[in-house]
Amino acid sequence: MKLNEYCKECHETAKEKGFWFKSQNIGEKLMLIVTEVSEACEADRKDDKENFKEEIADVFIRLFDLCGYLEIDIEKEINAKMIYNKGREKLHGKRY
Repeated sequence: MKLNEYCKECHETAKEKGFWFKSQNIGEKLMLIVTEVSEACEADRKDDKENFKEEIADVFIRLFDLCGYLEIDIEKEINAKMIYNKGREKLHGKRY
């Protein structure tokens, strides 16, 4: 499956499961992604490799859901950003 197909499927599933039941607050959706990253961090802290992998998958699912809602062509955006990043200087000109 291509990334844009994941976006469509994740968004359709999220709608079916009631995750888009109120006004569409992008900030809230972004924070749900951050929550999944935090849960992955906590799993790593506990050395729970299985839960870590599951939480990383949740990060992608939430990202794909948001991209599906916003109709972002994520394949195009990732490809463009990778090309741009290849031309940037080391550490993007910063110390770290």
